[in-house]
Amino acid sequence: MDDLLFLSHRIPYPPDKGDKIRAWHFLRHLATRYRVHLACFVDDPEDAQFVPKLQEICASVCWRPLVPLRAKLRSLPGILSGAPLTRGYFRDRCLKKAIDRIVVQHRPQRFFVFSSAMAPYVERHHAARQVIDMVDVDSEKWRHYAKGTSGLPRIVYAREARTLLALERRAATSADSILFVSRPEADLFRRLAPEAASRIFGINNGVDSVYFDPARRFANPFAGTPAIAFVGTMNYRPNIDAVVWFVHEVMPGLRHLADRPSFWIVGSNPGAAVQRLACADIHVTGRVEDVRPYLAHAAAVVAPLRIACGIQNKVLEAMAMAAPVIVTPQAREGLEACGDDELIEANTAQAFADVIRRLLIEGGAAIGGRARERVRRDFSWESSFEALDAQLEPGCGEARETTKPRLAANLGKLPITVL
Repeated sequence: MDDLLFLSHRIPYPPDKGDKIRAWHFLRHLATRYRVHLACFVDDPEDAQFVPKLQEICASVCWRPLVPLRAKLRSLPGILSGAPLTRGYFRDRCLKKAIDRIVVQHRPQRFFVFSSAMAPYVERHHAARQVIDMVDVDSEKWRHYAKGTSGLPRIVYAREARTLLALERRAATSADSILFVSRPEADLFRRLAPEAASRIFGINNGVDSVYFDPARRFANPFAGTPAIAFVGTMNYRPNIDAVVWFVHEVMPGLRHLADRPSFWIVGSNPGAAVQRLACADIHVTGRVEDVRPYLAHAAAVVAPLRIACGIQNKVLEAMAMAAPVIVTPQAREGLEACGDDELIEANTAQAFADVIRRLLIEGGAAIGGRARERVRRDFSWESSFEALDAQLEPGCGEARETTKPRLAANLGKLPITVL
């Protein structure tokens, strides 16, 4: 097996949020084809317990704890230097030295860089093939933040959008392939970085339709009452914005119904703004062991995102569970091929309320069934892996795809480095 360096701004396990889901599936696949050397940050202390899981498939694992306050302080000098705050946030001397050692000792012929924030770690190194998976155009997210605020935050966010785009474009110049999670994201970056247009590709996320299978039996967490569910990591600004908007703008229009539904906010790390929403018909669960019961028994699953980039895993997983899903146009990115009878779009509070009322009366089994079939047909991880292989092994994709994988776990006990 050849060696591959895999860099990630966040430990790619457990796969419980959007970027970690993609990183985990890509890492696990690449570990069947290469000796993978993983270098990453751990931004949640609880996730350090999963490092041995990564050791099982990687040739080596080195990681650094990412303490938010310390990382924010590291980012401040960027204001004077003109660098994006993101670069300082993820700058770590110990991790840089560890990555340098990996390159010198193992001479990996392929670099797989997950997120533009990690690109500076290999900007002075060379590999026969370097692929950067930006997932989303992160600078665009900051531009949206700037549009939605005023005063000093607007200035800071606008500056971050501008400087981060410069970093993204610079990272793209040294990459053989630049990947994004959807065709619209890829098209957007082609417009922003036309010099790299021929090397930009969209590779969809997949969904495990065997794991997310409504045929399995799940206990009803809603005690038999009609419920609307939102699933997502609840310290993420777009998710916070989405549920606050839904509670204040949509729920009042549903409370007069004879069989009025409750709204369940399901996801880890709910901050104060989310916890304050809790009341008799608004439930904030925090982290749950398994989201599938909530998806399986919800009368509707909503994704009322007003700030969104790329394909939403929360939407794919709900569709795989045959739930009727209602999304804003922003949350439909990458899912444009889904018909209105598979995925329901609503762009106003009134539209959301009207669709939910209809689903409560008529049920959503038919649309949910069609949604699951769409996901099974068009969003498999296997097809994403084929596209990924083609970027790492141009010209050899078909031959590699027919080769029986050899698990890196056969390498025996593998080293972990805690820096």
